[in-house]
Amino acid sequence: IQGVGGGPCQWAAQMAKLRGYKVIGTCSKGKEGVARALGCDELIVLDEAEGASYEDYESVDVVKRVMEVTDGVGCKAVIDGIGLSTVDISIGSLARRGIFVSFGNASGAVPAFPVLRLIGKSAFVTRPKLLDYTVDRAELLSRAEEIFGWLKEGKLNVSVDTTFPLDEAPEGHKYLESGASKGKVLYEI
Repeated sequence: IQGVGGGPCQWAAQMAKLRGYKVIGTCSKGKEGVARALGCDELIVLDEAEGASYEDYESVDVVKRVMEVTDGVGCKAVIDGIGLSTVDISIGSLARRGIFVSFGNASGAVPAFPVLRLIGKSAFVTRPKLLDYTVDRAELLSRAEEIFGWLKEGKLNVSVDTTFPLDEAPEGHKYLESGASKGKVLYEI
C-alpha cells in the first residue's frame, strides 16, 4: 500500500489486515510512527522529498525491497493513493496476475499508458470510485455496517491529525495539500 501514513491508506492497511492479508506499506520518515501503529507486516520507510513532507520515492528501491520481502513473487494487489510518483513502482511490484488499484493523485494524476505494459505479468489495473461501490441504498448500508461495526469493535481506528475552525478552511486545505497530515483533518463547525 503506497503512502500508508496518509488517511485513506491507513484505513486500507487496517482493512487488509482485518481480512487476513499480508501488508507491505510505504511511508515517509515523518509518518513512520503512525504507519508502524497500523501493524503492517513490512514497512518501507522513505526519505522525505526535500522541502516537503511527503515521500521521496527515489530514496529507496521499493520494487527491489518488495521482491525481497515476497521472495521474488511480488504483490497480488497494490493499492496506490499517491499517483504519478508511484505508478511505475506499483506496476513493477505486482505479482503475476496482480491488480494495480490506482485511486489517488497526491503527487499528480497517473497518465494514460498502453495496456500492453501489463502483459509481462498478465496484470490488471483499476481506477475505482466510491459511487460504483455504493450503487444503491442496500449496497451503501452493507458497506457502512461493516465499517461502523469494525469501528465499534475497536478493530478499525481513525487517526485524527488536527482540527481547523471552519473559517480557517483555506488553511486546512493548504495543510492537506502539503502532505503533512498524518490522519484525518477535521473542520469544527
